[in-house]
Amino acid sequence: MDQIRVCGGKPLQGEIHISGAKNAALPLMAASLLTDETLTLTGVPHLADIATLANLLVQHGVEIGMNGEGAACDGRELALKASYIVNTTAPYDLVRKMRASALVLGPLVTRCGEARVSLPGGCAIGTRPLDLHIKGLQQLGAEIGLENGYIEARAPKGLVGAEIAFPFVSVGATENLMMAACLAQGETRLVNAAREPEVADLAKCLVAMGANIDGVGTDTIVVQGVSRLHGAHHHIIADRIETGTYAMAVGAAGGAVELIGASLELIGVVADTLRAAGLTLDATDRGLHVTCEPGALVGTDVMTEPYPGFPTDLQAQMMALMSVAQGASMVTETIFENRFMHVPELSRMGANINLHGASAMIRGVPRLTGAPVMATDLRASVSLVLAGLAASGETTIGRVYHLDRGYERLEEKLSACGGEVERIKAAR
Repeated sequence: MDQIRVCGGKPLQGEIHISGAKNAALPLMAASLLTDETLTLTGVPHLADIATLANLLVQHGVEIGMNGEGAACDGRELALKASYIVNTTAPYDLVRKMRASALVLGPLVTRCGEARVSLPGGCAIGTRPLDLHIKGLQQLGAEIGLENGYIEARAPKGLVGAEIAFPFVSVGATENLMMAACLAQGETRLVNAAREPEVADLAKCLVAMGANIDGVGTDTIVVQGVSRLHGAHHHIIADRIETGTYAMAVGAAGGAVELIGASLELIGVVADTLRAAGLTLDATDRGLHVTCEPGALVGTDVMTEPYPGFPTDLQAQMMALMSVAQGASMVTETIFENRFMHVPELSRMGANINLHGASAMIRGVPRLTGAPVMATDLRASVSLVLAGLAASGETTIGRVYHLDRGYERLEEKLSACGGEVERIKAAR
């Protein structure tokens, strides 16, 4: 199994190209199931999760063509064409690898009148059940059963619009039901809908495909069903989580880096938080310039919240950054109940962190110390890379298959800016 080796103490200088957003690309790929025409996506990141969903779509009957290997910020181009859905079952051996695979459920039911989708897997950061997806489809008229670990949905006469009020904000349920509603009869209202930029990007693409959607970016999305969708071209937004991660890498290592293709608008509260912590962030004509002077980091409290709040996907990275800030900080996790698994690994490197339920009290130390550590999930894995950049000595990170699910060529991007970060290939 591959490892990542980091030697800390080296400031970052240069530029990093920000990839297309993984969390936008996955639902956009699933949207290809809604039409028999070609959906072309550009800026697709080269990631394990993208490959996993591509394999799932192929077994449903989607023809996929690819151009480019993602060597620049423009990423790859995927042409997806679902002329015929040949299989409405999403099997366990594919879905177990990634929770986002459940996004095929809504498109399959609304286009084909049936779907059989395995209950999914992904990072072990909490149960993250699909209850809201299931209840929403039932409100749209689908008959749902759970059997042998599979969700079995049927709507032989098609879905019918309804008002669906989410008891709490769910990005995945908003995306799944918005796609399902596009081909439903009549009007669907999604109340307390997610407002994340990735949801808006999906809606933008669906509209380009012929969908009728209003209220995107608010907490109420209204979809007027249409009889069919057509093909479209769509460029995926920049990855705001990758943007925040590399900005925090500059904070951890020190230095100055321009994040090419990044959007300050997409990371509003994150930018405010990092400025409060001592970083400087300025928009440029190519993206975002980030600097951090030695000794500038100060403890800053963070609470994760649905967008436009501080994202849970940057919580682990922020904790690593606060581990070397002056003073104390509090990080509170409100989205997932099991997302502090990186704390023992950071503590192995000398971080002073005490857990109190859903909150972590961090008392900054002058410097972390390199150590062998183990990644437990996607965002935790990159937090250990950031800790390694801030540490003295060598850090080796195991289980980096988690990292490969969400970060494109991370070691190349950091080493090009002067960081000593390399992948150690497993012996074959």
